[in-house]
Amino acid sequence: MNRNTYLSCLAALAGGLALTLTPWTLAGASSPTAPETAPASPGVQAAPAPGSNSTASVAAPSQNLATHLVLVLGERKVYAYQNDKVIASYPVAVGKKGWETPTGNFQVIQMTENPVWENPWNGKKVPASLNGPIGVRWIGFWSDGKNTIGFHGTPKKQEHLLGKAVSHGCVRMRNPDVVALFQLVQPGTPVIVKQKK
Repeated sequence: MNRNTYLSCLAALAGGLALTLTPWTLAGASSPTAPETAPASPGVQAAPAPGSNSTASVAAPSQNLATHLVLVLGERKVYAYQNDKVIASYPVAVGKKGWETPTGNFQVIQMTENPVWENPWNGKKVPASLNGPIGVRWIGFWSDGKNTIGFHGTPKKQEHLLGKAVSHGCVRMRNPDVVALFQLVQPGTPVIVKQKK
């Protein structure tokens, strides 16, 4: 049974204006303990773009699933591992001072394709898009039961923020990168978040 899940991930948006993106509504998302994916929105092109600066080798999904992810906050990078071998790595933006991305051992608790964001002030729903505030994929890995933090896309015009501490906790990625990462994980995949490698 699907229900709206409210997520708290605050992100700094274009023009230096910090807008609160809480709560988010991910249409079709289930509770963090029973991840499901939402149906695809028409017109969303979520395939990885040619020439992306990401490193990933993708073959059959069952052979290429990551055994765990390591998010290194100090490097502003997430690594996907199969046992002790890095199979992919991506640049990210992380939580800024006062809104740090939590450190510790977590696991993927929610995966949503084409997440719909609901503006907390006016209730307006913003469909998933490559230029939307949360992009075209959501991979939640931390929750306090009310708020959730995870990996999500970033509008192309804000990709210059990658490599910086600019969010309010979430991990921002290029849309092609979060799509690729989405294909490497599943609910339960361990996510280790630490300051240094």
